[in-house]
Amino acid sequence: MKALRNLMKRIEPSFCKGGRFEGLYPLYEALDSFLFTPGDKTGGLDHVRDAVDLKRIMWTVVLALLPCYYMAFWNTGYQANLALASVGGTVPGWHGAMLALLGAGTDPHSWWDNMAHGAVWLLPIWLVTHLAGGFWEVLFATLRKHEINEGFLVTGALIPLILPPDIPLWQVFVGTSFGVVIGKEIFGGTGRNFMNPALVARAFLFFAYPAQISGNAVWVAVDGYTHATPLALAAEGGVKAVQAGGYSLWDMMLGTIPGSMGETSVLACLFGAVFLIFTGIGSWRIMLSTVLGALAMVLTFNLIGSATNPMFGFGPLWHLAAGGFAFGLVFMVTDPVSAAMTRVGQYWYGALVGVMVILVRVVNPAFPEGMMLAILFGNVMAPAIDRFVLRANIQRRRLRYVQ
Repeated sequence: MKALRNLMKRIEPSFCKGGRFEGLYPLYEALDSFLFTPGDKTGGLDHVRDAVDLKRIMWTVVLALLPCYYMAFWNTGYQANLALASVGGTVPGWHGAMLALLGAGTDPHSWWDNMAHGAVWLLPIWLVTHLAGGFWEVLFATLRKHEINEGFLVTGALIPLILPPDIPLWQVFVGTSFGVVIGKEIFGGTGRNFMNPALVARAFLFFAYPAQISGNAVWVAVDGYTHATPLALAAEGGVKAVQAGGYSLWDMMLGTIPGSMGETSVLACLFGAVFLIFTGIGSWRIMLSTVLGALAMVLTFNLIGSATNPMFGFGPLWHLAAGGFAFGLVFMVTDPVSAAMTRVGQYWYGALVGVMVILVRVVNPAFPEGMMLAILFGNVMAPAIDRFVLRANIQRRRLRYVQ
């Protein structure tokens, strides 16, 4: 590492102002800060000093995502191998060639077969996401003549986990580009976006290409095989339909169900939540208030009841375990840039998201998931929430001063 450090220092003048590769300085700086802790330090006394910089925050979130990535690999392959075991057939095309190269089969009881089969679907999506996002990050950094920051680390890690396994790779590129450019860069880049870029990417794909990101045929990576998610079944017949479809509450907790690749396992998300709260990166206030807001709305609908809408009777635990609620709760709602900043505002913000997700799921069965729309709505309302909280604090202090 010392030799590499010396090499980076030796070539640095060529990338600085006046150097031969001045225009490529953002690339040099990104590689240098990725490999080593930046040596530049603030000199004035009016700066806040903290050992936790942006890079460490981003890497902490990525580490918290590792259990979800494990489940994304294993469960994607497991669902595909289960389907192949029930309908027969083999894995066609280059996916099958890659499986053969890895020495893996299609046995759903084999850990390696499941992991390898999941990898041949997840890794290409992960690679395209980072190629697209990296391209736009470098382009905007070069045009604005500033360093490439680590903001895309989390966005690039989140997008593959919230997509179905067989989504076309060109749509992944287009969706990632939309999320990065429209959801972040046009507002000034990392720290200035008011919506979560990963969710902006998924929302774009959801409304632009609904056939590839909704319905019953996209959640299992086997051509021609359809399998509804628990939430889709619940919209048709409530808890009884979910259980008749072969899903138990425990299956949903473990994540052995069809869905977006990395958001099916509540248990994996809970590991991430504990890690983020322990490190101080994730806001427990937002997580708690989101759960409480959702529970309050679920219990309200359960009390009202409906003879025509089975979602009115969908219980609290089922709502919390189904779909992307747990994943969104831990990794999306708590985004420090797009969430509310004030402590009181975080309670209101989380409660708003919790209420909205149940409203979308129950009142509008056309969108059985609901978490994506609820979080984006919360992102839009977060600045207003903070403003009201700050104005209330100022007014309270003003009255105290007058008295």
